[in-house]
Parts: sequence; structure tokens; C-alpha cells
Amino acid sequence: MTVYLVGAGPGDPGLLTVRGAEVLRSADVVVHDRLADSSVLDLAPGGARVVDVGKTPGSPVRQDEINDLLIAEATAGRRVVRLKGGDPFVFGRGGEEASVLLAAGIPFEVVPGVTSAVAVPAYAGVPVTHRGLSTSFTVVTGHSRHAVDQETNWEALAAAGGTIVVLMGVAHRGEIARRLMAGGLGAGTPVLAVRWGTRPEQQSTRVRLDELAGAPLEPPSTIVIGPVAALDLAWYSRRPLLGRRIVLTRAREQSSGLSRRLIELGARPVEVPAIRIDPPADGGAGLRKAAEDLAAGRYAWVVFSSVNAVGALLELVPDARCLAATRIAAIGPGTAEALARFRLVADLVPARHIAEGLLEVFPRPPGAAGRRGSAGPGPAVLLPRAAEGRDVLRDGLLAAGWQVDPVEAYRTVKVPATGEMRRSVAGADAVCFTSSSTVDGFVDSWGSALPEVVVCIGPATAATAEARGIPVDAVAEPHNLDGLVAALVGVLGRG
Repeated sequence: MTVYLVGAGPGDPGLLTVRGAEVLRSADVVVHDRLADSSVLDLAPGGARVVDVGKTPGSPVRQDEINDLLIAEATAGRRVVRLKGGDPFVFGRGGEEASVLLAAGIPFEVVPGVTSAVAVPAYAGVPVTHRGLSTSFTVVTGHSRHAVDQETNWEALAAAGGTIVVLMGVAHRGEIARRLMAGGLGAGTPVLAVRWGTRPEQQSTRVRLDELAGAPLEPPSTIVIGPVAALDLAWYSRRPLLGRRIVLTRAREQSSGLSRRLIELGARPVEVPAIRIDPPADGGAGLRKAAEDLAAGRYAWVVFSSVNAVGALLELVPDARCLAATRIAAIGPGTAEALARFRLVADLVPARHIAEGLLEVFPRPPGAAGRRGSAGPGPAVLLPRAAEGRDVLRDGLLAAGWQVDPVEAYRTVKVPATGEMRRSVAGADAVCFTSSSTVDGFVDSWGSALPEVVVCIGPATAATAEARGIPVDAVAEPHNLDGLVAALVGVLGRG
């Protein structure tokens, strides 16, 4: 089988190439270095073996051991992805591994990655070339004393002009600066150092070349030296939630949309699901019977109060055309979007995306003619919902004169907090609650160990939080994911 030498990029998982994602999704084995963002590993299949060979201080993994592992796994007929930060052929020992594979007769493919030498300055608002300032750039490592003292002619680099990008050079920055100035580079040459580039934790430091030795820098940092370092075409640092760590408590399968929105605003989502979605307690017998009745035209309305209910019920409906005589209500735009995935358009979506808002606009039932059991649909409403759902909708519809058939579509089960989850939440800036069940699940597992800022998707969720002793800082308006994100920006956004 083939070994794929894949560059994961410098940190932002969005910089992984399409081909890199493609081979990861079909991997049998993933052998990875220390990655700036481990979420890239989530692309690997659930059954893939994931091997960490990151060279951490105090526990190094020898390169010959990595080489032997790649050969052994490929020889066993497995599809192997060797995942590296940045680009595998830019200070990544990808060339050494390719040489070993070639000698062993193992087929391999190189999947280039976005190198930090270009991406990190770009995220900091500095182009490595710029008309009138620099027509070339040099990428050089400052990792070892041997490289600084003997392998690199720093004086020649100074004389060559252009932009100098130094990777892994924090420890030897003083000597690097001294030799560049000895080679003729001016003491006032602009320098930009970017730590954790392309990540929400990104930090930039700007100094002159003669100040570089004393600058308070820490690895991992990319150092840019030259006139372009004076430019500040900032874009990433202007994201309103940059660097904010926000805890998401939804079931894991539901968090991806919210995570994407937050990442686009510079935040780092911390997914610690307080609940998971399980099938109904009766194994779905009641839901299957409800789907049969719905398909038979026995309901005037079906009311969906959650995205989960949409999928649970409609997966059991054999033909959407059988719903032609039934009207559909969705409690909010998120639920309406879930219906759209089944090619169904909601007849009713209230302006207030809560049960009380839906009751305000829900029509009165027709007269006695056409009741359930007659030729046409009668004044009956099917209400698929969570086993733990509130009774506001059911009671309100009954009070209005409707016949209501609640059916358990799914259960929300509390997820206990693990030690790893607790560590990931430590120091977070905010927590988002998207339902009353996420509040209860989180509080029951975590107690009062909450981030300072609490944001809820709607008033019902906020009421549950307040009842559990949790002060709420903001409530989404409108009561959907867009409103939730806007509320977070309002509370945490950088001006």
C-alpha cells in the first residue's frame, strides 16, 4: 500500500489541502508529529490507528523508529498517512522519509502543505514580498547552534537583501541578529515575530533588528526580518472573537455548525457535550406508528420543536408526497433548515422561536367535520419531541382545542464530565447553552465550575439556567445559532 507524506499546514485546520483531507479520510494508519491543531486528526476514519510520534522534549522518538514504523505498516498492506505540521519538505524530514521508502520499494505520495514561512506572516498582515520593498524571500532555520554557527552564511543573507524568514530561531535570535548586522543589515531593520501563527492564540511582536536579542519571545515563533515587516495589513487579528475559548455543550453531532461560525470569528470552540442523543426508550415503536399515521394523512399538522425531531420522524416517512395534505410547523429557522434537507418547506415559523411564540401564531382547529378517522385530515396535531421535552406546546395546543399526539422521537442523555473534558474547559472565556437539557446536563456533571460568561439561545434555556443558580450574561436574539453568535460577539467581542 501507499504511504502519504502529508503537510497539515501551520495551525489553522482550514489550511489543510483538499488532497490532504482526502487521503486522511481513507487512512488505515495515521502517524503524526505534534500538530498545532489536533482537530485535523478527526478527519481520519473511526477505526484508523493513530500513532503519535511527536518529538516532545524529554520523550524523543528517533527518526529511524519512525521510518521502520512506516515501512512495517505499509508492508502489512495498510494505507498510511504520515502527517506533519507545515509542509513535509520544509524542515520536516519528509525528504529523509521519502528516501527510506524509495529504498524499501514502498510506493509513496507527497501531499504538500502550506508552510508557516508564508502563512504565518500572511495571517499577521505581512506579505513576504511586496513591490518596492522586497522581490525575494529566504527561509532559513535557526533551530540549532550548529546551523547558526556553521551551516548558514548569515552575512551573505544580509547582503542578498529581500525578506528573511527564520523558523525555530527564538533560542538563537541574538546571535542571528548580530551576524545579520555584521553582514551589513541595518540596526533599524524592521522585525516581526509571530507566536502561534494562524491560530486563535496568535501574538505579534514588532521590534528593530538591534532589539531582537532582548525581545520577550517564546517558541513557537516565526521571525520575519526586512522592510516588509513594517507593514501591518491586519485582517486575522481584527476578528472579533480572536483567541476566545468558548465551551459548546450541545451533543457532539450538532456542534459542527456552531463551531464553524465561531472559528470564522477567530474563536477556539471547546466541544464538551453535556448530552447525547439516544433513540426512544421504546426502541422507536411509537415513532414508527406515528410515521405510518402521518403518511396515511391522519394529521392536520405536524409540529417540530427541534432539529432532532425532524430527522427522527422523517427518516421513517417513505414518500414525502404523502404529506401533501398535512401542514408543517417549525419552531425556528434551524428546524426549518432541517426540514429543507428533506425537501420540505415549513408552512409556519414563528417570529419568536420558542414554544410560546409558536402558540401565539398557531391557527385554531377547524370544526368537528373532518375529524380524525374521516376521509380527510382532522383537527389533530402530531408532536414528535424529546422524552424530556417541556409540555408548553402540548398544553397550549390542547387548550386551543386541538387533539394532540405527543410521541417520543429521541432521548437526551446526560454525559458525565471526564478529566480530559475538565482540563479542556479550564480557563475558557464563555459557555453556550442551546437547550434546557444542556444546562441540566452540564450542571449535574460540572457543578459550579463554569466559565465567567454564560450565553443562552433563548429565554426558556435562560430560565433553566437561572433556576439552577447560573447567572446569564446574554440571551440570543433571535433565538437561533446566528443570534447566539451575535450575543457572544456582543459580550466578548474585541472592539
